[in-house]
This record gives sequence, structure tokens and C-alpha cells, in this order.
Amino acid sequence: MKKEIQDLVNQGKMLPLMEAFYTIQGEGFHKGTAAYFIRVGGCDVGCHWCDVKESWNPDIHPPTSADDIVNEAAKYSDTIVITGGEPLTWDMTYLTNKLKEKALKIHIETSGAYPLTGVWDWICLSPKKIKLPQTEIYSKAHELKVIVYNNSDFQFAEEQATQVNGNCILYLQPEWSKREKMMPLIVDYVMKNPKWRISLQTHKYLNIP
Repeated sequence: MKKEIQDLVNQGKMLPLMEAFYTIQGEGFHKGTAAYFIRVGGCDVGCHWCDVKESWNPDIHPPTSADDIVNEAAKYSDTIVITGGEPLTWDMTYLTNKLKEKALKIHIETSGAYPLTGVWDWICLSPKKIKLPQTEIYSKAHELKVIVYNNSDFQFAEEQATQVNGNCILYLQPEWSKREKMMPLIVDYVMKNPKWRISLQTHKYLNIP
């Protein structure tokens, strides 16, 4: 990558854009609502069950002008979801400031593994055991979404729940390939521990992006 482009990427003025699309939010608190998704490439958290592993390597996704990303996003929706990959791999300040200039609501889906940058109306924190969140993001998260792949994830979820703020909404979500096995356990767990809610990947049931 040319130095001048790399400098712009480092400043967040260009980002390795994997894809962007208008769809229905499928998970968590805002499920069922329309939103424009911006999927940024680059992630070294490395969840073995990740369903977008093609997002991991930022080098295969073209550096794209953040201004162009914003202008395109504004055509579709007043709610923008930044996801990845791990979007906080990059400085989100420039992108989110430009989105705010257009009076858009900005959400992020993040593992929290990198320092929080940018201005956010909604932070969905989805922590991963192999690379834990930065301490600062726990107090700012609006929702905590823990992916349940096996039984040990319930304990991990409880450990993470002790660190978020008191208004943070707590979700357990079955990993897609394990949903039939884990869903009965999640249902039972939430009934016994009603501070938790169940999140489903409803977009996959609807067969939409």
C-alpha cells in the first residue's frame, strides 16, 4: 500500500471496506428495524466460529474514502451500524464525525478488544474470551451480547456482566451452528436468570443479509 494511502487509513479517512448494505437488523435490542450496515475489514480476534472470516484480512478489502462511505450511507437510512471484522481496529473518529454531520444515528458492533474511538449512539459489546475488551468500554456499552457456543460461555457471560454499567441490556445468543443444541440450555438459563434476554440471528431465519 502506498504511504499516502496508508497514512489516510491510519487517520481513519480511508477504511478497508468489505461491504455496505441496507437491511433489517437481525440481532439484539434493535432487531427488526431497518439500518444501513458498513462492514469494515480487519480483525485479529480470531473466533473459530466466526461467520465472516473473509473480513479478517484487511489487505483484501480496498481502502475506501470515508467521505464516500458516508455519502452512500446517507442515501439509505438514518441508522448506521458499523461492524466488521473488528471496526475498532481503526480510528473511527473521522467516519463517525462525518456521519454525525448528516444527523445520522450511529451504532457499533464490537468485541471491544481495541480502544474505543468515535462518537456512538449505541454500543453493542460482544466480548470474546481470546481477546478481552478494553476496560473503558464496559461503562459505555448499551448492550452486552455474549455468544454461547458451549456450557462454559454461561460463566463467561456472568463474568462480563459484572463489569458493564447497570443500564446495559444483557443478551445471550446461540452460535448459529450450535443453536439447536444450545438453545434449550439458554432458554432454561434465562428463565432462571431473568436479567438476561435471548438474542437470535433473525436475519438468518429471514434469509436476508
